[in-house]
Amino acid sequence: MSTIPEGNASTTSQLPRRLLPARVDEDLCLKQKWYYGFPIRYADYDKRLKGKKGRLTDRMFAVEEDFYHICAEVLPESPGHEGARFLSSEKGIQTGKVSKVESNPDQSKHLETGKTKVFDIELEFVNLRSEEYTGDSRIPTKIVSGVSGSLQQAFTLRWFKRFGTPLEDALRRDLTVNSLFYNVHTRKVEDHTGKGLQDLKDGIVRTPLPPRTTFLDDPLRVIRSVRFASRFGYDMVSELQDAARDPEIQSAIVSKISRERVGEELDKMMKGRDPLYAIQLIDSLSLHNAIFCIPPSITPTFSQQPSHPSSSLAAASILRTLLSPLPSPLPPLHPLFTSITYDTSTTARLYLACALTPFRGLTYTDAKGKPHPVVEAAIRECLKLGAQNHYLDGIPALFAAAAVLRHPVFGGPLQRVAIGLVLRDKCVHNVNTGAHWVTSTLFALVQELASIWDPETDSLDVERGARLVTTYNDFMAKIDELDLTSAADMKPVLTGRDVVAELGAKPGPWTGHALARVVEWQLAHPAGTKAECAAWLKAEHGAGRIGVGDAHAGGPTAGKRREGGGEKAKREGGIA
Repeated sequence: MSTIPEGNASTTSQLPRRLLPARVDEDLCLKQKWYYGFPIRYADYDKRLKGKKGRLTDRMFAVEEDFYHICAEVLPESPGHEGARFLSSEKGIQTGKVSKVESNPDQSKHLETGKTKVFDIELEFVNLRSEEYTGDSRIPTKIVSGVSGSLQQAFTLRWFKRFGTPLEDALRRDLTVNSLFYNVHTRKVEDHTGKGLQDLKDGIVRTPLPPRTTFLDDPLRVIRSVRFASRFGYDMVSELQDAARDPEIQSAIVSKISRERVGEELDKMMKGRDPLYAIQLIDSLSLHNAIFCIPPSITPTFSQQPSHPSSSLAAASILRTLLSPLPSPLPPLHPLFTSITYDTSTTARLYLACALTPFRGLTYTDAKGKPHPVVEAAIRECLKLGAQNHYLDGIPALFAAAAVLRHPVFGGPLQRVAIGLVLRDKCVHNVNTGAHWVTSTLFALVQELASIWDPETDSLDVERGARLVTTYNDFMAKIDELDLTSAADMKPVLTGRDVVAELGAKPGPWTGHALARVVEWQLAHPAGTKAECAAWLKAEHGAGRIGVGDAHAGGPTAGKRREGGGEKAKREGGIA
């Protein structure tokens, strides 16, 4: 068996045989030139299991996403074709078509790679890398390289040319827990930094090299450190925290990292195990301004200055407190708040919206003089996130809904109509943006509570907070009492075609206004029939309160649903 050129691994740990499919495992072990495996995704080791014999490796490799680099002793200049040739001619394993991706130094792609498919495994052949960086980019300028691929839904294999050493490769990784090797002959995990396995056991996030050096080489590693810490509940060493707060490194985050990569990392944090911990780390490391870096071309047009960055943590903490079954100083939420499923997409959207709380209510002006929410620019420009998880369309809607639903106290004889129209407001409930009236109401409560949080004392006025929660609980109770839980999805009892037929007119802009009045009647008469609504429609038309042909005809609350319609309904429906 080939030996490690630079000494033995400082620590080893037996790896379960079940990690690799048997045929792949044996094929790798029977040929000396393929001798190392490198797991970059180390898995979910729970600190609570610390000290329980036999559980470390089981937990260490019980992962959702694994990527493994297999280091080869020698690979030629065309690694993809050589890897496929080895598998087919020497091992008798059928491979798929080999595709080659040429090197492109202008795009910082210094190595040729080759791809093929084996046992439904996508393999990418590339040589082992040793990187150097320029001062203004996180993309390496020199690489010594390898085969990477993914075992269906399990992991990725990478085959490497023997240019560097395992120690050199381990030291260039972002974190010690990401620098562990797997020897396919001994089937043992090897820790060349001497810290990875112990940090894994202790739940520690640290860099193999001094953190300032690591972060200046690649500032994205700061954000990746936050993600890994929040994903696994690990603690950051103090040296790493100090380096992350370094103004020079934070400036490099803004200047050297593409916004797409920042968005990808933040998306993973929000979908991860503990998005609140991620936001807490971003706050404690003073990373909010570096991550949510609004383009300087639009900041002069802000309607006002953003609030304190720590308001993001306040909002996220409040959200967690409200949804937690654990006791808190605030009253428990009305059951309607938990009547829907908070799936990963919904939860990610809510927490990212909380992270953007400092931009609540702010607008900027575009080149044509049109105002836009700053949260929209933060998602589109700072994070380059689109409509996935309804970030770009759903989060601005959450903030708009929070304005519509603020202090939801309704009274008067038309309160059923007023509440129903608010719930049907496009920003409050809209399947096309992922908006649901329950989550919109919850976020409105979160934002009201965050507005009474004191950043100086890092505390919430519990007495005022309890009154706010009671107000929103009363609102939900009234929705339940008035049987309005399905009002947001209610179809008009008369269609547009029915309205046109009943009034004997040609369809036009007036039709939408007439349908809006039909919805109002329907909310006021929950037991009303289609015939009764048609008779009312004719009577309203005869009295001149619903016109045909005038886009603005109709009564005082006429008008098709649009953003802001809910606020109008509150004014005219009778707010106590």
